[in-house]
Amino acid sequence: MDAPLQETNRPAESLRHQVRSAILWRSGTQIAGQLIAWASTFLVIRILSPQDYGLFAMTQVVLVVLNMLNGYGLASALIQKPEVDDCAIRQLFGMLLVLNGTLAILQVAGAPLAAAYFRHPQVAELLRVQALLYLATPFIAFPYALLSRAMDFRRQAAVNLLSAVLGALAALGGALGGLGVWTLVLAPMVLFGTRAVGMMVAARAWVRPSFDFRGAGGIARYGVLMATGQLFWVIQSQADVFVAGRHLDAHALGIYTTSLFLAQILVAKFVPPINDVAFSAYARIQHDRSSVAAAFLMGVRMVLLLAMPFYLGLAVVAEPLVSVMLGEKWLETGPVVGLLALAMPFLTLQILFAPACDACGRPGISAGNGAIGAILLPIAFLVGVRHGVMGLAAAWLATAPLYLALCAWRTLPVIGVRAGALASAVSQPLLGSVGMALAVLLVDRLLPPLAPLLRLAILVPAGALIYAGWMLTFGRGLLAEALALARSRRG
Repeated sequence: MDAPLQETNRPAESLRHQVRSAILWRSGTQIAGQLIAWASTFLVIRILSPQDYGLFAMTQVVLVVLNMLNGYGLASALIQKPEVDDCAIRQLFGMLLVLNGTLAILQVAGAPLAAAYFRHPQVAELLRVQALLYLATPFIAFPYALLSRAMDFRRQAAVNLLSAVLGALAALGGALGGLGVWTLVLAPMVLFGTRAVGMMVAARAWVRPSFDFRGAGGIARYGVLMATGQLFWVIQSQADVFVAGRHLDAHALGIYTTSLFLAQILVAKFVPPINDVAFSAYARIQHDRSSVAAAFLMGVRMVLLLAMPFYLGLAVVAEPLVSVMLGEKWLETGPVVGLLALAMPFLTLQILFAPACDACGRPGISAGNGAIGAILLPIAFLVGVRHGVMGLAAAWLATAPLYLALCAWRTLPVIGVRAGALASAVSQPLLGSVGMALAVLLVDRLLPPLAPLLRLAILVPAGALIYAGWMLTFGRGLLAEALALARSRRG
């Protein structure tokens, strides 16, 4: 347990080198783990039915709402503090245990109410079993805080990779074994359980928790602010399923949530680990706003260099992609995925704001941004659900640009970034991706009728070549910056 703390309090030899190493390990193994998980996930999707995913989505509304109180905000408070002592560490562990034990009890007690709201009795059964997940959370969040303070993402990455593999194997085994919707419950239980054991071992976090919380007010207040921001994010991210679960049947809800899963793959799976690293890095330079601004803009350029072509490419090849990856029973998701993908660049950029504000000691800005989304998106979903699944997708696209604009107006002055500088950081990936998408649409129109796999095999390489050619012609500076970041070993 002492090693991470000593490493944290010692001045960093090179923050740039640490950030580079952390990103490579954190997002690199995240990619490896996700590739394994996706291979299993897409096989499982082909086996299970849309109704299974619709039922599971109903339970996730409850889990996500309660998880905003699971203590990760407290863990972030420990990461953000310049100095901590053993007492604060033990208090954090105790808080995590109390919070998550309470959440498990609340979920079991509230399961029948959720089932009644969604009009599916099986929802209650699923929720009771899923309450076991809270028992593992303290043993993940606590070592996560210790390792993140030390910017030691290598050991975290190894644990995440192992747990992802085991969770993927559990999912595949459950689907092949005929467990149906229970497959979707089994996999995260295996993943959380193995991650909890692995993280505790990796951080050597075997300490006795303290349930005397006197003097822990600072951590608690910071955690409350972080949780408030998460609360608003939970409302905006779960409002669609909360609304749709009441108005659509399980099949239609499964079509929608699976479409959203495909469209949000990048923003949900790869941006969070980058934000984890960014938060730790920003926290170390929080008193130098010019450095925070420069680091933020570099992060925007690097993320959108890959994210923008992914989203716009997904929008134009969604139909053959769904046919190849998910099979005929999921063809309804094609148009939905294409529409949702157009909204994702706005949401990706908006998510990048939070770690910079939080690490600068202004989590209230993120909370306010979340409140804006918690108002805009539910209203849009209530209107969109009247037009079914496509109406919900259109609600995302209509609301995302406005939400980004409002968040940028509130956030940029805090982190010292001008609107023009942000627009400049976005411009090259945006222009290159729009050009690529239009060219791929033209190629697709010129093709004769083809099997989905062959059509995809032509369109995807064509898009990659067009985007690469554009960036080599008009975005050499951005490519050089990306290569320099990848190659640099010392700041």
